[in-house]
Amino acid sequence: MDIINPMDIMKPINISTKELDESQPLTTVEMGKLWVSYMGNSMSSQILSYFLQHCEDEYIRTVLENGLAVSKDFLQRIEVILRKENFPIPVGFSEDDVNLGAPRLYEDDFYVQYIKYAAKAGMSLYSVAIPLVMREDIREFFVYANQCTVILLGQINNVLMEKKLIVKPPIIPTPEKPQFINKQSFLNGWFGDVRPLHAMEIVHLYDNIENNITSKALLLGFYQTVKDEKIKALFKRGLDMTDKAVKQFIEKLHKENLATPSYIDHLVTTSTNPPFSDKIMLFHKVDMFSMKIRSYGNSLAVNGRRDISTLYLRTMANVGIFVDDGANILIDKEWMESPPTAFDRG
Repeated sequence: MDIINPMDIMKPINISTKELDESQPLTTVEMGKLWVSYMGNSMSSQILSYFLQHCEDEYIRTVLENGLAVSKDFLQRIEVILRKENFPIPVGFSEDDVNLGAPRLYEDDFYVQYIKYAAKAGMSLYSVAIPLVMREDIREFFVYANQCTVILLGQINNVLMEKKLIVKPPIIPTPEKPQFINKQSFLNGWFGDVRPLHAMEIVHLYDNIENNITSKALLLGFYQTVKDEKIKALFKRGLDMTDKAVKQFIEKLHKENLATPSYIDHLVTTSTNPPFSDKIMLFHKVDMFSMKIRSYGNSLAVNGRRDISTLYLRTMANVGIFVDDGANILIDKEWMESPPTAFDRG
């Protein structure tokens, strides 16, 4: 199918955007989404800079370089917008949070799995912002950010397929004709007539497995190198929690004889020399686990079986406790930067 210009099939609407131009103050949506995008890319730029110090594969290095270039470009664009609004630039993360001279902590093949996870997280932020943003210049930035991330994800998937580092999503039979649900047993999960998984349930189980095996491998490297014992104990909880979730998601697909992604823990080296500060590692895992809550919520929205919805709800609750405990440590250490807040009238 040929790709056409969307405006070839849509009529233009000629409405003046002078009330939506740069003279208008930032709304809460615009302010909040720019702030969180800055924080995420500030973190990613430091992580990817270290990965590039230990990368030999040509394709994977190019993906990392592209990811780093995109992050730095987004940071610069957001800074320009914030300065025009006299909005303080977030502190975020800097070269003080990474030791570029530290030994290799992850193998090359891990990097491409990691950057796919990070790009998916970024795209979820940008795509949610687009329909909520009113100012045209801010909307154009998020459209641009989304387009860049889509292109990067395409490159990542091509590299994963070329290097045989990914299991293709499961294949199910093509329906012979449209069908309608006519039995309440469609919702069963434990007892009675339990139907096979439908396509959207499979998609989200597969995606959650892929995300969690990357999260677990990253966390394993962090656990090996973190200095603070309290954070180390939290990371151990995160490892156990993530491993349990992966096994439960895999079990659901294996019961249907469907293929699943495999663990990538073997791509973590035995180095105990920390390349990252405790601050950036803790922030990263709190952020990563927060994104899991969104992912599980999206999975719940398209799920139809009671056993799977219960699994997601239980897992989501455990993740929420982890995020809360991690946030408390960040606050205790005065590492948590506050997002923009409403006026305190109390």
